[in-house]
Amino acid sequence: MTYSINRETYKMSAYHLTKVAHLFGILAIILMLVWLLHFRGGIEYDSDSSNRVFNVHPFLMFCGFIFLSGEAIMAYKTVRATRNVQKYVHMILNLCSICLGIVGICAVFKFHDMVNVEDVYSLHSWIGISTFCMFGLQWLFGLVTFMFPKASPNARAMMLPWHVCGGRAIFFMAICAALTGLMEKATFSGLQHQPEARLINFTGLSILLFGIFVDLSVALARFM
Repeated sequence: MTYSINRETYKMSAYHLTKVAHLFGILAIILMLVWLLHFRGGIEYDSDSSNRVFNVHPFLMFCGFIFLSGEAIMAYKTVRATRNVQKYVHMILNLCSICLGIVGICAVFKFHDMVNVEDVYSLHSWIGISTFCMFGLQWLFGLVTFMFPKASPNARAMMLPWHVCGGRAIFFMAICAALTGLMEKATFSGLQHQPEARLINFTGLSILLFGIFVDLSVALARFM
């Protein structure tokens, strides 16, 4: 009886934490849109303005790549559906993350070409490129091992903990890349002690809290 009560408690806690994660994720999207549209001049990939082209990068890397990958993580554990439905939602959301992430990375390379800046020179870029490459490999590994052609039951059982732990580690690497990118932009633009800098700080804090509550929700969901 005690075990049943504990399982129900964990289930409700996981669902509540998922709601909090969504709250911080949506807040981060709103703050980022305010920053990019109000302070940075807008978002446009094909613009003649280098700033508008650059703005595609932070928008898609969070609102596309990080937010959707967080949704994919939560969907696998906290969505009330059959296991196969959870798997397909998880894989499709992560695939969408990869596609939007590719566009976001292309945008920053295009920006560097427009302003004649060296590519992949900062800690942010090193973390970001490494994270994205690992994310792609993780997705391919999950597709081959768990979806199609699918490994044997014993192999899947053995590899699942590594897949889960690797996914959570890559997710926090993406959060780290986002935070270092925001800090880099604020520093290089000389925004210290300005309203825009405070907005960037709140955006970064919201992104971090989104990541924390995503991880907490799936950690508790293990006991459901």
